[in-house]
Amino acid sequence: MAIITAREFNHDVSSAKRAAADEPLIITDRGKPSFVLLTYDEYSRLTGELPNVVDALRQDLRGDFDFEFPRALLGARKVDL
Repeated sequence: MAIITAREFNHDVSSAKRAAADEPLIITDRGKPSFVLLTYDEYSRLTGELPNVVDALRQDLRGDFDFEFPRALLGARKVDL
């Protein structure tokens, strides 16, 4: 991953955005990593963001379509009866 200082980021945001388009960009503050700049697509991939259900179910003019609903990620809990 590329690394820049907060001062460099403040002086040249456009350059930082170009660098973040290729890979996540670490921004340091006083020598310590403080922030990470990345594309929205990369953020969505990392967070596992699911598509909007309306967009996922929208039909186009071709007719039928296949859609797999993502499995719910629910943890098992103990129940005290």
